[in-house]
Amino acid sequence: MGKALETLCAFTNTRGGTLALGLEDRAKAQGMERLHGLAENPEAVDELRRKTLTHLLPAVEGLRWLRVACRLRNGTDDHILLLIVPQSPKVHSILDDGTWTRLDASNREMTASEITELSYQRGVISAESEPVAVPFDLLETDTWRRFAASRGFLSGDIADRLYRIGLAKRIGGELQPVRAAVLLFADEPGGLLAAQQTRADVRIFHYRGHRIEPGAIPNLLKPPKTISGPVPLQIAHASAYVLDELATGLTLAASGFKTVHRYPERVIKEAMTNAVIHRDYRLNRDIQIRIFDNRIEIESPGLFPGTITPANIGKAGSFARNPLIARNLREFPEPPNVDAGEGVRIVRGDARGRLVPALLQ
Repeated sequence: MGKALETLCAFTNTRGGTLALGLEDRAKAQGMERLHGLAENPEAVDELRRKTLTHLLPAVEGLRWLRVACRLRNGTDDHILLLIVPQSPKVHSILDDGTWTRLDASNREMTASEITELSYQRGVISAESEPVAVPFDLLETDTWRRFAASRGFLSGDIADRLYRIGLAKRIGGELQPVRAAVLLFADEPGGLLAAQQTRADVRIFHYRGHRIEPGAIPNLLKPPKTISGPVPLQIAHASAYVLDELATGLTLAASGFKTVHRYPERVIKEAMTNAVIHRDYRLNRDIQIRIFDNRIEIESPGLFPGTITPANIGKAGSFARNPLIARNLREFPEPPNVDAGEGVRIVRGDARGRLVPALLQ
Protein backbone atom coordinates (compact mmCIF):
# COMPACT_ATOMS: atom_id res chain seq x y z
CA MET A 1 0.00 0.00 0.00
CA GLY A 2 2.76 2.43 0.92
CA LYS A 3 4.62 1.61 -2.29
CA ALA A 4 1.54 2.25 -4.43
CA LEU A 5 0.89 5.65 -2.82
CA GLU A 6 4.58 6.54 -3.20
CA THR A 7 4.47 5.65 -6.91
CA LEU A 8 1.28 7.66 -7.40
CA CYS A 9 2.99 10.68 -5.81
CA ALA A 10 6.08 10.18 -7.98
CA PHE A 11 4.03 9.89 -11.19
CA THR A 12 2.10 13.11 -10.61
CA ASN A 13 5.28 15.02 -9.70
CA THR A 14 7.02 13.80 -12.87
CA ARG A 15 5.23 13.09 -16.16
CA GLY A 16 2.21 11.10 -15.02
CA GLY A 17 1.80 7.35 -15.53
CA THR A 18 -0.39 4.29 -15.06
CA LEU A 19 -0.31 2.14 -11.93
CA ALA A 20 -1.61 -1.43 -12.38
CA LEU A 21 -3.10 -3.08 -9.28
CA GLY A 22 -3.51 -6.86 -9.22
CA LEU A 23 -0.62 -7.34 -11.64
CA GLU A 24 2.69 -8.90 -10.54
CA ASP A 25 5.99 -7.20 -11.43
CA ARG A 26 7.68 -8.36 -14.65
CA ALA A 27 10.83 -9.28 -12.71
CA LYS A 28 8.85 -11.83 -10.68
CA ALA A 29 6.53 -13.41 -13.23
CA GLN A 30 5.75 -13.55 -16.96
CA GLY A 31 2.60 -13.88 -19.07
CA MET A 32 -0.61 -14.93 -17.34
CA GLU A 33 1.34 -15.71 -14.18
CA ARG A 34 1.39 -11.97 -13.55
CA LEU A 35 -2.42 -11.78 -13.29
CA HIS A 36 -3.31 -11.99 -9.59
CA GLY A 37 -6.49 -9.86 -9.77
CA LEU A 38 -8.18 -7.85 -7.05
CA ALA A 39 -10.08 -10.63 -5.28
CA GLU A 40 -7.07 -11.58 -3.16
CA ASN A 41 -7.05 -8.25 -1.31
CA PRO A 42 -9.99 -5.93 -2.11
CA GLU A 43 -9.51 -4.08 1.18
CA ALA A 44 -6.11 -2.83 -0.01
CA VAL A 45 -7.73 -1.17 -3.02
CA ASP A 46 -10.30 0.54 -0.81
CA GLU A 47 -7.52 1.73 1.50
CA LEU A 48 -5.56 3.16 -1.43
CA ARG A 49 -8.65 5.04 -2.61
CA ARG A 50 -9.09 6.53 0.86
CA LYS A 51 -5.45 7.52 1.16
CA THR A 52 -5.43 9.28 -2.21
CA LEU A 53 -7.96 11.65 -0.63
CA THR A 54 -6.42 11.98 2.85
CA HIS A 55 -2.65 11.43 2.54
CA LEU A 56 -1.66 13.32 -0.62
CA LEU A 57 -1.00 17.01 -0.01
CA PRO A 58 -2.45 18.75 -1.92
CA ALA A 59 -5.00 16.30 -3.28
CA VAL A 60 -4.29 15.03 -6.80
CA GLU A 61 -6.98 15.98 -9.30
CA GLY A 62 -7.93 13.98 -12.38
CA LEU A 63 -7.19 10.44 -11.14
CA ARG A 64 -8.95 7.78 -13.21
CA TRP A 65 -9.74 4.31 -11.84
CA LEU A 66 -10.31 1.79 -14.65
CA ARG A 67 -11.35 -1.83 -13.96
CA VAL A 68 -10.26 -4.27 -16.66
CA ALA A 69 -11.83 -7.77 -16.82
CA CYS A 70 -9.38 -10.62 -17.36
CA ARG A 71 -8.71 -14.34 -16.84
CA LEU A 72 -6.37 -14.82 -13.86
CA ARG A 73 -3.38 -17.16 -13.54
CA ASN A 74 -5.55 -19.71 -11.66
CA GLY A 75 -8.13 -19.75 -14.47
CA THR A 76 -10.83 -17.71 -12.73
CA ASP A 77 -12.37 -14.50 -14.03
CA ASP A 78 -11.68 -11.27 -12.17
CA HIS A 79 -10.36 -7.74 -12.74
CA ILE A 80 -7.17 -5.75 -12.51
CA LEU A 81 -7.33 -2.05 -11.74
CA LEU A 82 -5.51 0.61 -13.77
CA LEU A 83 -4.97 3.84 -11.90
CA ILE A 84 -4.23 6.54 -14.50
CA VAL A 85 -2.27 9.38 -12.88
CA PRO A 86 -1.94 12.75 -14.65
CA GLN A 87 1.06 15.03 -14.43
CA SER A 88 0.04 17.75 -12.02
CA PRO A 89 0.62 21.52 -12.22
CA LYS A 90 1.29 21.38 -8.46
CA VAL A 91 3.89 19.66 -6.26
CA HIS A 92 2.53 16.80 -4.14
CA SER A 93 3.77 15.14 -0.95
CA ILE A 94 2.63 12.16 1.12
CA LEU A 95 1.54 12.98 4.66
CA ASP A 96 4.52 12.23 6.95
CA ASP A 97 6.30 10.40 4.12
CA GLY A 98 8.07 12.93 1.89
CA THR A 99 7.86 14.14 -1.69
CA TRP A 100 8.69 11.70 -4.49
CA THR A 101 9.83 11.75 -8.10
CA ARG A 102 9.87 8.98 -10.69
CA LEU A 103 13.01 7.44 -12.18
CA ASP A 104 12.99 4.94 -15.06
CA ALA A 105 11.82 1.99 -12.94
CA SER A 106 11.67 3.20 -9.33
CA ASN A 107 10.87 6.16 -7.10
CA ARG A 108 13.21 8.53 -5.29
CA GLU A 109 12.48 10.92 -2.46
CA MET A 110 13.22 14.50 -3.45
CA THR A 111 15.56 16.80 -1.53
CA ALA A 112 14.44 20.18 -0.22
CA SER A 113 16.27 22.02 -3.01
CA GLU A 114 14.67 19.76 -5.65
CA ILE A 115 11.21 20.44 -4.21
CA THR A 116 11.88 24.18 -4.36
CA GLU A 117 13.13 23.92 -7.95
CA LEU A 118 10.09 21.89 -9.03
CA SER A 119 7.80 24.41 -7.30
CA TYR A 120 9.36 27.21 -9.36
CA GLN A 121 9.12 25.17 -12.56
CA ARG A 122 5.47 24.32 -11.97
CA GLY A 123 4.63 27.93 -11.10
CA VAL A 124 3.56 27.00 -7.56
CA ILE A 125 5.90 29.73 -6.35
CA SER A 126 7.32 32.60 -8.38
CA ALA A 127 10.25 34.96 -8.03
CA GLU A 128 7.87 37.88 -8.62
CA SER A 129 6.38 37.53 -5.13
CA GLU A 130 9.72 37.55 -3.26
CA PRO A 131 10.48 40.69 -1.21
CA VAL A 132 13.55 42.65 -2.32
CA ALA A 133 15.53 45.28 -0.43
CA VAL A 134 14.76 48.21 -2.75
CA PRO A 135 13.76 51.63 -1.29
CA PHE A 136 10.17 52.60 -2.05
CA ASP A 137 11.20 56.05 -3.26
CA LEU A 138 12.91 54.39 -6.26
CA LEU A 139 9.47 53.07 -7.28
CA GLU A 140 7.73 56.44 -7.07
CA THR A 141 8.23 57.10 -10.78
CA ASP A 142 6.10 58.48 -13.61
CA THR A 143 5.12 54.88 -14.37
CA TRP A 144 3.86 54.45 -10.80
CA ARG A 145 1.97 57.73 -10.91
CA ARG A 146 0.17 56.72 -14.12
CA PHE A 147 -0.74 53.38 -12.56
CA ALA A 148 -1.90 54.95 -9.28
CA ALA A 149 -4.08 57.46 -11.12
CA SER A 150 -5.63 54.68 -13.21
CA ARG A 151 -6.36 52.62 -10.08
CA GLY A 152 -7.79 55.62 -8.23
CA PHE A 153 -5.25 55.56 -5.40
CA LEU A 154 -5.91 58.93 -3.78
CA SER A 155 -4.53 58.42 -0.27
CA GLY A 156 -1.63 56.76 1.55
CA ASP A 157 2.04 56.57 0.72
CA ILE A 158 3.39 54.22 -1.94
CA ALA A 159 4.45 51.52 0.55
CA ASP A 160 0.95 51.31 2.03
CA ARG A 161 -0.73 51.27 -1.37
CA LEU A 162 1.56 48.55 -2.70
CA TYR A 163 0.94 46.50 0.44
CA ARG A 164 -2.82 46.75 -0.06
CA ILE A 165 -2.60 45.21 -3.57
CA GLY A 166 -0.09 42.49 -2.73
CA LEU A 167 2.99 44.23 -4.15
CA ALA A 168 4.70 44.68 -0.79
CA LYS A 169 5.23 42.38 2.20
CA ARG A 170 5.99 42.94 5.86
CA ILE A 171 9.45 41.62 6.73
CA GLY A 172 10.68 41.96 10.30
CA GLY A 173 8.11 44.64 11.06
CA GLU A 174 8.95 46.73 7.97
CA LEU A 175 7.42 46.80 4.51
CA GLN A 176 9.48 45.76 1.50
CA PRO A 177 8.38 45.79 -2.15
CA VAL A 178 8.19 42.45 -3.92
CA ARG A 179 10.09 41.85 -7.12
CA ALA A 180 6.96 42.41 -9.24
CA ALA A 181 6.67 45.98 -7.93
CA VAL A 182 10.27 46.74 -8.90
CA LEU A 183 9.71 45.27 -12.36
CA LEU A 184 6.48 47.22 -12.89
CA PHE A 185 7.49 50.65 -11.62
CA ALA A 186 11.27 51.18 -11.25
CA ASP A 187 12.98 53.18 -14.01
CA GLU A 188 15.86 50.66 -14.10
CA PRO A 189 14.67 47.36 -12.61
CA GLY A 190 17.55 45.44 -14.19
CA GLY A 191 20.11 47.51 -12.33
CA LEU A 192 18.25 47.30 -9.01
CA LEU A 193 17.84 43.53 -9.25
CA ALA A 194 21.45 42.86 -10.31
CA ALA A 195 22.33 42.59 -6.61
CA GLN A 196 19.95 39.60 -6.49
CA GLN A 197 21.96 37.92 -9.30
CA THR A 198 19.00 38.22 -11.69
CA ARG A 199 18.32 40.18 -14.87
CA ALA A 200 15.29 42.01 -16.21
CA ASP A 201 16.22 43.44 -19.63
CA VAL A 202 15.61 42.54 -23.27
CA ARG A 203 18.45 42.08 -25.77
CA ILE A 204 17.75 42.35 -29.51
CA PHE A 205 20.11 40.93 -32.17
CA HIS A 206 19.54 41.55 -35.88
CA TYR A 207 21.44 39.07 -38.06
CA ARG A 208 22.23 39.00 -41.76
CA GLY A 209 21.06 35.72 -43.28
CA HIS A 210 19.16 32.74 -41.90
CA ARG A 211 21.39 31.70 -38.99
CA ILE A 212 24.10 32.86 -36.59
CA GLU A 213 27.46 32.51 -38.32
CA PRO A 214 30.24 31.36 -35.97
CA GLY A 215 33.55 33.12 -36.13
CA ALA A 216 35.51 36.11 -34.90
CA ILE A 217 33.20 38.57 -36.70
CA PRO A 218 29.49 37.89 -36.05
CA ASN A 219 27.03 38.39 -38.90
CA LEU A 220 25.13 41.15 -37.09
CA LEU A 221 23.64 43.97 -39.14
CA LYS A 222 24.20 46.38 -36.23
CA PRO A 223 25.29 46.30 -32.57
CA PRO A 224 22.87 44.53 -30.22
CA LYS A 225 20.19 46.69 -28.60
CA THR A 226 19.36 46.54 -24.88
CA ILE A 227 15.83 47.48 -23.83
CA SER A 228 15.42 48.26 -20.13
CA GLY A 229 12.87 50.10 -18.01
CA PRO A 230 9.63 49.18 -16.21
CA VAL A 231 7.74 46.27 -17.71
CA PRO A 232 5.01 48.25 -19.54
CA LEU A 233 7.56 50.54 -21.21
CA GLN A 234 9.90 47.64 -21.87
CA ILE A 235 7.17 45.84 -23.83
CA ALA A 236 6.27 49.00 -25.77
CA HIS A 237 9.87 49.98 -26.58
CA ALA A 238 10.99 46.45 -27.52
CA SER A 239 7.95 45.97 -29.77
CA ALA A 240 8.48 49.36 -31.45
CA TYR A 241 12.19 48.65 -32.04
CA VAL A 242 11.51 45.24 -33.61
CA LEU A 243 8.75 46.66 -35.81
CA ASP A 244 11.05 49.46 -36.98
CA GLU A 245 13.68 46.87 -37.89
CA LEU A 246 11.08 45.00 -39.93
CA ALA A 247 9.56 47.99 -41.73
CA THR A 248 9.43 47.45 -45.49
CA GLY A 249 7.84 50.65 -46.79
CA LEU A 250 4.83 52.94 -46.59
CA THR A 251 1.21 52.57 -47.60
CA LEU A 252 -1.58 55.14 -47.74
CA ALA A 253 -4.02 54.87 -44.83
CA ALA A 254 -7.08 56.91 -43.87
CA SER A 255 -5.00 59.03 -41.49
CA GLY A 256 -2.06 59.42 -43.88
CA PHE A 257 0.92 57.20 -44.67
CA LYS A 258 1.40 54.08 -42.56
CA THR A 259 4.48 51.88 -42.21
CA VAL A 260 4.17 48.39 -43.69
CA HIS A 261 5.71 45.51 -41.70
CA ARG A 262 6.76 42.04 -42.78
CA TYR A 263 4.91 40.55 -39.81
CA PRO A 264 1.51 41.43 -38.30
CA GLU A 265 2.02 44.19 -35.73
CA ARG A 266 -0.34 42.60 -33.20
CA VAL A 267 1.63 39.32 -33.35
CA ILE A 268 4.94 41.05 -32.54
CA LYS A 269 3.38 42.94 -29.62
CA GLU A 270 1.60 39.85 -28.27
CA ALA A 271 4.72 37.68 -28.49
CA MET A 272 6.78 40.38 -26.78
CA THR A 273 4.16 40.80 -24.05
CA ASN A 274 4.05 37.06 -23.37
CA ALA A 275 7.84 36.82 -23.21
CA VAL A 276 8.09 39.62 -20.63
CA ILE A 277 5.10 38.59 -18.51
CA HIS A 278 5.90 34.86 -18.35
CA ARG A 279 9.70 34.86 -18.03
CA ASP A 280 11.30 33.30 -14.96
CA TYR A 281 12.66 36.35 -13.13
CA ARG A 282 14.88 34.36 -10.77
CA LEU A 283 17.25 33.47 -13.63
CA ASN A 284 20.33 35.52 -14.46
CA ARG A 285 19.54 35.79 -18.19
CA ASP A 286 17.91 38.40 -20.42
CA ILE A 287 15.13 37.86 -22.92
CA GLN A 288 16.77 37.48 -26.33
CA ILE A 289 15.11 38.50 -29.60
CA ARG A 290 16.92 37.29 -32.71
CA ILE A 291 15.85 38.72 -36.08
CA PHE A 292 16.85 36.75 -39.19
CA ASP A 293 15.97 37.26 -42.85
CA ASN A 294 13.28 34.57 -42.70
CA ARG A 295 12.08 34.52 -39.07
CA ILE A 296 12.15 36.03 -35.58
CA GLU A 297 13.10 34.04 -32.47
CA ILE A 298 12.01 35.20 -29.02
CA GLU A 299 13.64 33.34 -26.14
CA SER A 300 12.26 34.03 -22.67
CA PRO A 301 14.29 32.59 -19.75
CA GLY A 302 12.69 29.70 -17.92
CA LEU A 303 11.01 26.38 -18.59
CA PHE A 304 7.37 26.12 -19.59
CA PRO A 305 5.27 26.59 -16.43
CA GLY A 306 2.82 24.04 -15.04
CA THR A 307 2.12 21.12 -17.35
CA ILE A 308 2.59 23.11 -20.57
CA THR A 309 4.97 21.54 -23.10
CA PRO A 310 6.06 22.42 -26.66
CA ALA A 311 3.62 19.75 -27.87
CA ASN A 312 0.51 21.02 -26.07
CA ILE A 313 1.14 24.76 -25.83
CA GLY A 314 -1.45 25.51 -28.53
CA LYS A 315 -4.28 23.80 -26.64
CA ALA A 316 -3.24 23.65 -22.97
CA GLY A 317 -4.74 27.03 -22.09
CA SER A 318 -3.16 29.92 -20.23
CA PHE A 319 -0.91 29.47 -17.21
CA ALA A 320 0.43 32.64 -15.59
CA ARG A 321 3.90 32.14 -14.11
CA ASN A 322 3.77 35.70 -12.76
CA PRO A 323 0.13 36.45 -11.86
CA LEU A 324 1.04 39.61 -9.91
CA ILE A 325 2.66 41.16 -12.97
CA ALA A 326 -0.10 40.03 -15.32
CA ARG A 327 -2.90 41.22 -13.04
CA ASN A 328 -1.43 44.65 -12.33
CA LEU A 329 -0.17 45.24 -15.86
CA ARG A 330 -3.73 45.21 -17.16
CA GLU A 331 -4.60 48.08 -14.80
CA PHE A 332 -2.41 50.61 -16.62
CA PRO A 333 -4.18 53.27 -18.72
CA GLU A 334 -3.09 51.54 -21.97
CA PRO A 335 -2.32 47.95 -20.93
CA PRO A 336 -0.26 45.78 -23.30
CA ASN A 337 -2.24 42.71 -22.19
CA VAL A 338 -5.95 42.07 -22.00
CA ASP A 339 -5.23 38.96 -19.88
CA ALA A 340 -7.77 36.86 -21.75
CA GLY A 341 -5.53 33.81 -22.29
CA GLU A 342 -5.40 34.29 -26.07
CA GLY A 343 -1.72 35.14 -26.58
CA VAL A 344 -0.52 31.80 -27.98
CA ARG A 345 -3.60 31.49 -30.21
CA ILE A 346 -2.97 34.95 -31.68
CA VAL A 347 0.70 34.22 -32.36
CA ARG A 348 0.11 30.76 -33.82
CA GLY A 349 -2.83 31.94 -35.88
CA ASP A 350 -1.34 35.10 -37.37
CA ALA A 351 2.42 34.55 -37.61
CA ARG A 352 2.16 31.99 -40.45
CA GLY A 353 5.28 30.14 -39.33
CA ARG A 354 7.68 33.09 -39.44
CA LEU A 355 7.74 33.91 -35.74
CA VAL A 356 9.32 31.35 -33.42
CA PRO A 357 8.28 32.02 -29.80
CA ALA A 358 10.34 30.04 -27.28
CA LEU A 359 9.80 29.90 -23.53
CA LEU A 360 12.69 27.53 -23.07
CA GLN A 361 15.52 27.58 -20.58
